[in-house]
Amino acid sequence: NPVNSTVPIASEVLKAAGVYNPRKLLGVTTLDVVRANTFVAQAKGLDLKEVDVPVIGGHAGATILPLLSQTVPSVSFSDAERKALTTRIQEAGTEVVEAKAGAGSATLSMAYAAARMAESTLLGMQGEPNMFECAYVESDVVPGAAFFASRVQLGPQGVAKVNGLGQLNEFEKAALDAMLPELKAQIEKGFAFAKNPPKKE
Repeated sequence: NPVNSTVPIASEVLKAAGVYNPRKLLGVTTLDVVRANTFVAQAKGLDLKEVDVPVIGGHAGATILPLLSQTVPSVSFSDAERKALTTRIQEAGTEVVEAKAGAGSATLSMAYAAARMAESTLLGMQGEPNMFECAYVESDVVPGAAFFASRVQLGPQGVAKVNGLGQLNEFEKAALDAMLPELKAQIEKGFAFAKNPPKKE
């Protein structure tokens, strides 16, 4: 799922065609949120329907950063729990592939996440207020990262507002700093591919 690079590629293709609208180009990272919500609910004995964990950054490996400190409802995590949950959320796709012994991937959870994002987008387009999802969009939330996943408000014209990151704890600040070079490199890889695509033989 090379969303970190393919969204920048798509932006350049749309710019070249003269039709780019950053409010209407979203990389879907809902699967990371769904996984974070599920794992936190299981770990803390919460009702999954009531749990919301924002996930920021990108949609691959270490660039996936769940903000466990901002979990709703508010819950506390030990340092060990925080580290283990973050790693599990980042590597959940691999966990499923290994559980299926290579015979498939997380098809049902991907379908659920896609349906959730589609429903939220359509409700936002219809003017339903307070439609929020995390998505990977053109953003100035983090300096130097042209694209970044954070909570966005969805409206009739697409992305109505890109929210900031809120208050991060020390673990999250360190994880953000550590993953930014990788995310920026993947964004630049997308831009470079769009400018110099492979020649057809």
